Parts: sequence; structure tokens; C-alpha cells
Amino acid sequence: MLTTAPRLRAILLRVAQSIPVVIGVVVISFLLTRALPGDPAVYFAGVTADADSIEQTRVAMGLDKPLPQQFFIYVGDLLQGDLGPSFKKPSRTVREWVVLRLPVSLELGAYALLVALCIGLPAGIIAASRPNSAQDYVPMSMAMAGICIPNFVLGPLLVLVFSLWLGWLPVTGWDKPAEKILPSLTLGAVYAAYVARLTRGGMLEVMGQDYIRTARAKGLSETAVVLKHGVRGGLLPVVAYLGPATAALLTGSFVIEKIFQIPGLGREFVEAAFNRDYTMIMGTVLVYATLVLVLNLVADVVHAWLDPRVRMAMK
Repeated sequence: MLTTAPRLRAILLRVAQSIPVVIGVVVISFLLTRALPGDPAVYFAGVTADADSIEQTRVAMGLDKPLPQQFFIYVGDLLQGDLGPSFKKPSRTVREWVVLRLPVSLELGAYALLVALCIGLPAGIIAASRPNSAQDYVPMSMAMAGICIPNFVLGPLLVLVFSLWLGWLPVTGWDKPAEKILPSLTLGAVYAAYVARLTRGGMLEVMGQDYIRTARAKGLSETAVVLKHGVRGGLLPVVAYLGPATAALLTGSFVIEKIFQIPGLGREFVEAAFNRDYTMIMGTVLVYATLVLVLNLVADVVHAWLDPRVRMAMK
């Protein structure tokens, strides 16, 4: 079990190591947003506004203060859970926009992860069951094609085929189940390809172990050997990959949300970058960075639970 004191200390140490990362994300995102070209006060007041209106806008946005003072004000608000007001959409605070949009991005990431696992795991297991045969070459060739085609190319291709030519699926929206199929397939296809290749490699390594030969010698069927004995060890590379992959699915949906007009946090981030909305940019970056850290920690714990070698290292 991972609840013993040494292993709990190892987990707490990982959490403590994440704190400097979060601090670095806050500092770097603050400096990068301030380095963006253009004056947000002029952008929001309007290029035809007079100097007094621009200055009033700058004061209202808190941009009239020195940069260090702006940073410490932002950090002070952040420690109280306040991400600040949105410059472009002042009807809600950044935290309210995150609460509104993040569930959509999480739902999209969950569907894409389901697509990746449902396609990648069976493809990898089937390929590993008969290596160097047509049963191996076909799914691995498809996996290689999936890796090589980026989602911003795959997305329009799927829209062209299933929406424009066949008329089976809608192009945009996120309310009906049919509207969620194309975005989930587009986002999950690349990761399905990686899962398939990792599953194949892990299964091939495990199927040559002594305990697999012992299971076969006991008279177990090949299906029982693969599913009961081979899968657990063979999926260890996939489990190690799922942490960063899940984080990438949740944080890398910007393009997909823009292509399919999905009202998620990724689309909000893209629009904030174009709108010079400093607080929205920093708030979304901070949320995504926290998700990456948490998901990688969860993946490490699951990996340690599955792999006795990692559990021994955490003692």
C-alpha cells in the first residue's frame, strides 16, 4: 500500500517540489504578459480615445503603477484566491470564467482520453499477440499515421468527410452528444497512436518473462495468459505516459476548441491572448499548470501501485 509513512513522505515531497514550479509559472506568465506588444489601455479605450480617457483606463486596470508593485498586488490577491477581473469581459471575474469554462475543457479531455484508451489499448494488445505479422503491421502503421498527422490537420479532414460530404455529424457546438464526437476523435486520435505503440512495446517485453512461460506451462489459454498476466505488466509504460498525456489532453485543446467553436477554457485563453487580457491569460495559465502538476502526481502514484519496483524505491 502507498499509505505507509515513507511513501506518504515521498508524495508530500513531490507536492512540496511543485510549489517552486507554481511560483515560477506565476512570475514568468506575469513578465511575458507585460512584454506583449501594444498598450492594453489604448486597446480597451479605443485608438481614437484622447489621452485623458486612455490614462483613466490605465488607472482602472491598475497599469499606472510600477511593474514590481503590480506584481505584488497580483500575488496578494492570488493568495486570497482572487484571480482578478477580466479586462475584456468585466461582467465576470477570471475565477468565474474559469469555473464556467473549465468543465467543458475537462469533459472534452475526458472524452478524448476515452477515445485514446479504447482505440490504443486493443490495437497494442492485438499487435503484440502476433508480432511481425499482418496483425502487427496494420494497427502499427495506422498508429504511425496518427502520430504524423497533427490535430489541426486531422480536425478539418474529419469535418470535410463526416460533416460536409456525408452529413453525419455537426461541425460546431457542445450541447448535443453528436456535437462531441468529432472534437473528441480529433483530440484523442494522436494519443491513441502513442498508447497503441507503448502497449505493444510493454506487452512484448512482458510476454517474454519467466512467469508468462510458467502460466503457459500450467495449461492456461493464450487469452487468459495475455489478459490475466500480461496486461498488468505490459501497461506500465502506458500508465507512466497517461500522466503527461492527460495533462496534454486537457491543456492542449486550444486548437480543437477554436476549430469546433467549443466554449472551453482553451478557447478563452486564445481569445484573451488576442485581446491583451492580462488577468485572463495569467489565470488560465495558472489553472493549466496546476492541472499538469496534479495529474503527473496522480500518474506517479498509480505507477507505483502497479509496479513493485517503484514501490520499493519509495520505501
